[in-house]
Amino acid sequence: MAEQQTPETPDEQPIKQRKNSLYPGVSDELAENMKTGWADTELRDLQPIEQAEHTARRRAALSARFPGERLVIPAGNLKTRSNDTEYSFRSSVEYAYLTGDQTEDGVLVLEPRDEGGHDAALYLLPRSNRENGEFWLDGQGELWVGRRHSLTEAEQLYGMPCADVRTVADTLRAATGPVRIVRGHDAGLEAALTDKVTAERDEELRVFLSEARLVKDEFEIGELQKAVDSTVRGFEDVVKILDKAEATSERYIEGTFFLRARVEGNDIGYGSICAAGPHATTLHWVRNDGPVRSGELLLLDAGVETHTLYTADVTRTLPVNGRYTDLQRKIYDAVYEAQEAGIAAVKPGAKYLDFHHAAQRVLAGKLVEWGLLEGPVERVLELGLQRRWTLHGTGHMLGMDVHDCAVARRETYAEGTLEPGMCLTVEPGLYFQADDLTVPEEYRGIGVRIEDDVLVTEDGNRNLSEGLPRRSAEVEAWMATLKG
Repeated sequence: MAEQQTPETPDEQPIKQRKNSLYPGVSDELAENMKTGWADTELRDLQPIEQAEHTARRRAALSARFPGERLVIPAGNLKTRSNDTEYSFRSSVEYAYLTGDQTEDGVLVLEPRDEGGHDAALYLLPRSNRENGEFWLDGQGELWVGRRHSLTEAEQLYGMPCADVRTVADTLRAATGPVRIVRGHDAGLEAALTDKVTAERDEELRVFLSEARLVKDEFEIGELQKAVDSTVRGFEDVVKILDKAEATSERYIEGTFFLRARVEGNDIGYGSICAAGPHATTLHWVRNDGPVRSGELLLLDAGVETHTLYTADVTRTLPVNGRYTDLQRKIYDAVYEAQEAGIAAVKPGAKYLDFHHAAQRVLAGKLVEWGLLEGPVERVLELGLQRRWTLHGTGHMLGMDVHDCAVARRETYAEGTLEPGMCLTVEPGLYFQADDLTVPEEYRGIGVRIEDDVLVTEDGNRNLSEGLPRRSAEVEAWMATLKG
């Protein structure tokens, strides 16, 4: 990684008497030279981004919900990873959902009009100034981090006026009237508005935007399908290299899936869980540093994130050597049966939690059947005794966040009703910890989860990830084909 130039080195001593007044150590001659000789790279006749009509409709809905109020939605800022390096930037979901833009420091402002409605404006960092040296001497100048869109280009892409983001804090300080901001993304902007906003009113804005994403539009459904399709190919990639993973570790699996995510999408949607053997009983095993052994299971929970930030979330539990043992198959088939019951319960008009209850009932019945719990099943469910081995809820909403719509009110989400356009995961599991003395020894260290991404349709549901086999025999046949 190139280090920013420090012009105080000994071989530059002869020019130090002529150093530039703005940047010590830079000669006037070099400063003048860097101002000129650059081609015009302005992009003209750009077409709006694909989702522009959808983002405009979303802003209109937001405007209608908060009439007469100034609304501020920041993209967020770069975060330091270590010293002078930053993490890769990912825009706030609220900002990307309403604009389609993903650049750091951006701010969407909806200005209320006297006659009603709002005027939307996007505040962005413009092209680097080549007159004052920002272009090549600033660490975030375009010579260092790459070209960004001009404000004129951004207006064409996003369908709204654009202005220099370095003016937005002063503009908002000077403004009068009620203001709301989506908190947690831009501390500097929050500080500028500290006397104008309240936490309670700001939370109402965040909740509204979370609930707005519960029902996906056609663009979002298409992006989710893209994410799932790439994820399916990522799982195929993993099966093909399991022999290499056995020779190394879970890291080989993690890296293999990551390659697919970066080639076909923006990134992984969340930390991949590449849990082999007893690690499969740890719900969020993301260390991925353990051994991969023939005869054991691999629980792979991973998802590709598209360039527009929609993520898949799929899990398969695979036999490393391609064949389930009898006990592994028994446990796997029980989870599959529970998932089938859960998916069948996903339909318009159903209560959101119906799919969870359907899957839990099947798992509780299996645990009673195997002698691990004393029945009847109704007693087990009433006391929640199955949860020792089922552990988690059976799914969640999916979208621009892997756990999408997370701050929606309980009455509209967990206690709500399913509608066409909602997309959720169905992911029951059974997990027998390696140190669990309440189960037979042969169960210990086995974890199984099966997870698919399911869209609620007008007449039922569609499994977006049906391209990956789920039945145990079909999984084995699929693996055999891929491993050749």
